[in-house]
Amino acid sequence: MAKKQFKSESKRLLEMMINSIYTQKEIFLRELVSNASDAIDKIYYRALTDDSLSFDKDRYYIKVSVDKQNRLLKISDTGIGMTKEELDKNLGVIAKSGSLAFKNENELKDGHNIIGQFGVGFYSAFMVADVVTVISKALDSEEAFKWESKGADGYRIDSCEKDSVGTDIILKIKENTEDESYDEFLEEYRLRTIIKKYSDFIRYPIKMDISGKRPKEGSEDNELEDYVEEQTINSMVPIWRKNKKELTAEDYENFYREKRYGFDQPLKHIHISVDGTLRYNAILFIPENTPFDFYTKEYEKGLELYSNGVLIMDKCADLLPDYFSFVKGMVDSEDLSLNISREMLQHDRQLKLIAKNIKSKIKNQLQSLLKDEREKYEKFYQSFGNQIKYGVYNNYGSNKEELKDLLMFYSSKEKKLVTLEEYVSRMPEEQKYIYYASGESHERIEKLPQTELVAEKGFEILYFTDDIDEFAIKMLMNYNEKEFRSVSSGDLGLEGEEEQNNTESEEKEHKELFEYMKNILSGSVKDVRPSKRLKTHPVCLASDGELSIEMEKILKSMPDSQNVKADKILEINTNHEIFESLKEAFENDKEKLDLYTKLMYNQALLIEGLPLQDPVEFTNDMCKIMV
Repeated sequence: MAKKQFKSESKRLLEMMINSIYTQKEIFLRELVSNASDAIDKIYYRALTDDSLSFDKDRYYIKVSVDKQNRLLKISDTGIGMTKEELDKNLGVIAKSGSLAFKNENELKDGHNIIGQFGVGFYSAFMVADVVTVISKALDSEEAFKWESKGADGYRIDSCEKDSVGTDIILKIKENTEDESYDEFLEEYRLRTIIKKYSDFIRYPIKMDISGKRPKEGSEDNELEDYVEEQTINSMVPIWRKNKKELTAEDYENFYREKRYGFDQPLKHIHISVDGTLRYNAILFIPENTPFDFYTKEYEKGLELYSNGVLIMDKCADLLPDYFSFVKGMVDSEDLSLNISREMLQHDRQLKLIAKNIKSKIKNQLQSLLKDEREKYEKFYQSFGNQIKYGVYNNYGSNKEELKDLLMFYSSKEKKLVTLEEYVSRMPEEQKYIYYASGESHERIEKLPQTELVAEKGFEILYFTDDIDEFAIKMLMNYNEKEFRSVSSGDLGLEGEEEQNNTESEEKEHKELFEYMKNILSGSVKDVRPSKRLKTHPVCLASDGELSIEMEKILKSMPDSQNVKADKILEINTNHEIFESLKEAFENDKEKLDLYTKLMYNQALLIEGLPLQDPVEFTNDMCKIMV
């Protein structure tokens, strides 16, 4: 038969599809295997309505064969085959899909679905092949035909011999170039890897002749012999399509390891099966440990995405919100709208609905862990609690209501992690605020002078030891209408009328002293005043405004911090004996007061873990006190 031109698309279009649509050359094998599976499905559906045709599943398979010497790769199936007209119609028109037409003409049932719907996948073969040959014999046909093409220049169809019904696709693999190696697509191990990665859950056996070595029969010195054995490469039945009642925890753990989701044990799994207007299956895992690259730019979030058992994307980021990016697993749906190639997914309504449902399932599972398996939840929180806090803070707090009940902080009273709900439930009636203190560790926070008054009142204090803690809480603002208040805040809301009057009286009485100290520390503190919170310690720093001292420390450690500063208040304990020395120096020795003021300010900086402005001056001032 004379050579024919492709009927609809130009050479440029085919070149574009070959070179641009698919991001990885290995995809071609996934596409051809999927087409072979479709061909077998078509016999299955034909058998449903044709009494003369029986469908014995054991007779149907896909075979991948390699002839390295001649650089040939063959993908064969025992499916429905194609007539001459179908070869011309389906392969002669780029983006013409026989599978799509078949699907439109038949109502598919019994959980089967046609994978290839867009007619582009076949042409991916030209990414790795100089020549593509298709030999096919259709069901109910006595003749077989050969379709052959070297690319966009055209194709030809001729009669040929083929004993059985089905299709053979034979690829003449390209020679290596300086930039590309094509030998990998003739290597047994590489082909097996690609099949396992993309087509492991195709419902029909994918067979290959596998070579190996074994002890030679009858040999006394353990001599080995080479052998070749036909093996089924794919597992065929995905775990997510099995009955949940038949699966054990070990089954899920094995799947977790097989898919290389992590080197740890999964802390919990979530098996989702939805069969309604939107159909999909999913298996999700909450890992036990933080991946080594989790908080780096290299970490990629996302779930494996399958369409009817065929892997479409390794990491579909759109299925997970950032704050649940630690979740591993997969989603398989028959209803996703795929674009020209299976790896280009439209951001459509179905995907958004699946993502919304998955988000809800993950949150419910975490809440269930928190309620029923507290120890497991605390283990999870130690690994991924910061991600939940980032979720509260990110996007201007748009997800804070979703996540607030998952938060936990160390409690001064309970000496363990507690939830905000637990804290509020224990609050005395007279307590107005949820109190917290920030620092590098629990031990440092316990020694902070600012905690004295709150602790004396018997109120619980939450310890913030992670950089994100205070930022998240500032975004949250309140919990169950109870505002958060730092123990270093200018107003703790604890003073009664009598205490308030005493503080105001002291402020007036010693106004000149505090003004003098404020002038000495001009530029370093916003104010100097008598403390309402100190009981035994002589001095501390408090903050005025939204930016706390701990937040200043965190921001200053970042690049481009633009020298942000909290408004600091130096608070003096007027009931401490040091205050008498300050008053005496103010009356009789201003030079000594200058020295005392700078020393007390530097002491307050050290308590907060802030750097001294001039360490040498500080040590010299200490020496002056000693002589």
